[in-house]
Amino acid sequence: MRMNIAAGRANPILAEAIAAALDVQLTPCTIEDFPDGEIQVSVDDTLRGNDVYLIQPTSPPASKHLLELLLLADACRRRGAVRLTAVVPYFGYARQDRRVHGKEAVGARLIADLLYTRFERILTVDLHNPAIEGFFSAHLEHLSAVPLLAQALRQSLSADSIIVAPDLGAVKLGQQYADLLDLPVAHIQKVRLSGRQVSARRVVGDVRNRSPVVIDDMISTGGTMVSAVEALLAHGCLPEITIAATHGLMVGDAAQRFAHLPLRKLIVTDTLVQPPRPSLPAETVSVSHMVAELIKVLSTP
Repeated sequence: MRMNIAAGRANPILAEAIAAALDVQLTPCTIEDFPDGEIQVSVDDTLRGNDVYLIQPTSPPASKHLLELLLLADACRRRGAVRLTAVVPYFGYARQDRRVHGKEAVGARLIADLLYTRFERILTVDLHNPAIEGFFSAHLEHLSAVPLLAQALRQSLSADSIIVAPDLGAVKLGQQYADLLDLPVAHIQKVRLSGRQVSARRVVGDVRNRSPVVIDDMISTGGTMVSAVEALLAHGCLPEITIAATHGLMVGDAAQRFAHLPLRKLIVTDTLVQPPRPSLPAETVSVSHMVAELIKVLSTP
């Protein structure tokens, strides 16, 4: 079965990198926005009998990129594709994985169900909550960028470094980094006041006179990270902070908020488009080869 790689508009740079790693050309697609906001998608090549991988993180604006992915899948199926795999490096709506007050929609489950209507397989990287895997009726391949980020972190570690999870939800993730880097781990107890405001209440672990490496799966508004750094500084850590996360959404004024922190380095992956941030010591690690290697395995007869 012949393999094709196609992509939406959410992250064309990553799509090109994955295609280059596979030594293939991206399948030509045309995606247009109509004046009334509708999206029209067409696939220019015949895909009859082929195994097609569609690369599209559901990054902001998540709803538009999700619809674009579904339309692209429909166009590929109508051009004869036999098997479709959604390569969704960043899975939007993952934080809507449960009802907090008993009256919300469970967005993560709904999106999983929508993808199942068009795809046989889903490939994603570092879900916000691994338990979301249970929402998928389609076969899910869940990759982790933690080893890639840990390797990038090695270059900036010092003898006094310590891994810090910014909240209780990231403690297991912090332990993964600590095991890979042979470092101690601490965590912060926080209270979320709103979508943008977070209050760090207590640091669990000795961070005094140490260089913290604060990790998480994603950075959205930066509220959790900023609150964590402020708590660490108040507890006597060295003003040499490293931050690492798989998904760097950096929405709103996140970059400006980070610019006021004593950052040694900010490391994220390219699951999302990363614009230049000259005010920050930013570094981007590519997941392209990791994703390409899995696609090779999946496309092998």
